[in-house]
Amino acid sequence: MAKRSDLMTKGPQRTPHRSLFRAGGFTDWEMERPMIGIANSFTEVIPGHMHLDKLVQAVKAGIYAAGGTPIEFNTIGVCDGIAMNHEGMRYSLPSRELIADSIEIMANAHPFDGLVLLSSCDKIIPGMLIAAARLNIPSVFLSGGPMLPGRVEGKDTGLDKVFEAVGRFQRGSITQEELKLYECYACPGAGSCSGMFTANTMSHLAEALGIALPFNGSIPATYAERSWLAKQTGQCAVNLAVQGLKPREIMTREAFENAMAVDMALGGSTNTALHLPALAYYAGLDISLKDFSSFTEKIPHLTSIAPAGPHHVQDLFFAGGIPAIMAELEKAALIHSHCMTVSSKPIKELLTEIGAGITDTAVIRTVDKPVHQTGGLAILSGNLAPDGAVVKQAAVADEMLTHAGPARTFSSEAEAFQAISQGRIEKGDVILIRFEGPKGGPGMPEMLSPTSALAGMDMDKEVALITDGRFSGASRGAAIGHASPEAAAGGPVAAVQDGDIIEIDIPNKSLHLKISEQELHTRLHDRAPFEPKVTTGYLARYASMVSSADKGAVFPR
Repeated sequence: MAKRSDLMTKGPQRTPHRSLFRAGGFTDWEMERPMIGIANSFTEVIPGHMHLDKLVQAVKAGIYAAGGTPIEFNTIGVCDGIAMNHEGMRYSLPSRELIADSIEIMANAHPFDGLVLLSSCDKIIPGMLIAAARLNIPSVFLSGGPMLPGRVEGKDTGLDKVFEAVGRFQRGSITQEELKLYECYACPGAGSCSGMFTANTMSHLAEALGIALPFNGSIPATYAERSWLAKQTGQCAVNLAVQGLKPREIMTREAFENAMAVDMALGGSTNTALHLPALAYYAGLDISLKDFSSFTEKIPHLTSIAPAGPHHVQDLFFAGGIPAIMAELEKAALIHSHCMTVSSKPIKELLTEIGAGITDTAVIRTVDKPVHQTGGLAILSGNLAPDGAVVKQAAVADEMLTHAGPARTFSSEAEAFQAISQGRIEKGDVILIRFEGPKGGPGMPEMLSPTSALAGMDMDKEVALITDGRFSGASRGAAIGHASPEAAAGGPVAAVQDGDIIEIDIPNKSLHLKISEQELHTRLHDRAPFEPKVTTGYLARYASMVSSADKGAVFPR
């Protein structure tokens, strides 16, 4: 049977090509096998990726064992935690498209028969999945796995608590020495940060989409099981290449509905409402922010993983992981169990084969005894965000589920953070951070410092935040992001003035600015033209092409 790689290895005309492969150490038999590209995002910058140079060896072993030939190449990667709260964060989301482009280039310039996509962290995971959807050649995703929780003051802890500790230090409730303990012991080693932040959420949703093997999201980075899974993933890639099973046959509309359902059960990062629509768009499907709404209503929230609760991803693994959650949802007919997976088995058969089930109901609740009756995320809309906004309602205190207060407007995260740090925010205020969307940021920089500072100052139950940008998956409190259309595109958030009353009603999914429709129209008409913050380089090109957040911040196809 003809293989895709025959384009570079078969026949007399490909003699020069084979000569170059031989220069790389490849033999006749290796060039005759299915050639599997491994997109590895190893870097020494990101803790979630610093071990991928070793994990990839297990992937290669699995490929060889299944009769394939592994060929590794690399992509870039941005560490959101290290890029946070400075200009570097403007490059995080835009890197997603660059990663997808680079994999497309490598896989088409060198026509591999299949791909293994190896990464751990935010933007790199969705970038790789986007590449799989666009290329539509047999592909399987493998995460590097979550970091184990650290231990500070006798409690399991993670990066979110380090950011909050900064707020506590600024308030004077902890000492410099205590702050140092968080710095040194909250992040104990390799892996994506230990809570249900964006990286771990996307790793778990890859299972729900069917594009990754079971327990891809929850096996800790340092456990031997992660190497076992890497070998299985390598074997899976060869099997997919031989069978010809492609990503778009797996990542169907119903598979995306499964992912949204599992997202609600997990109480995952709000950034999934950015990445899932983008991934669907590049797969030729139409999913927007508002499509999440129906899943919010019907899917119960089953876990309380940090930052929304006391558990970490390690606990989720021991409780049964995504297979247990999907098995529980399947009992209540809340997922499409006939959807195909990279294992070449439909979900229902796969869950039965591995004996999926909850082993710790303190970590994963049953559907009849959930943490909350409705999903972890909520999609809000109203005259302030006609195309929608998103909040992790699972991480919002009960007293902030409904709130009305005066707006305090800021044109950047830095301005807002400074005001919080200087004590200029009062109880009841609604902080509005605008011109931080995909175009306005540019790059829609992720925010964790403002929400963490408020939490550290014990103000997360008194103050709400709204932005046309986005909040980190590690945020908690009434932090409402992705307000669309964004200010730079003439969205209503551009018309808000200090002192305007903003009403937030999360249970009823509404977000309103208490001014008349005529006044809102007049303000938008009279507003000053938006002036781009960056006019040269990649960010300027990105801002000129990117869509609003409700569509996933995507480029034209």
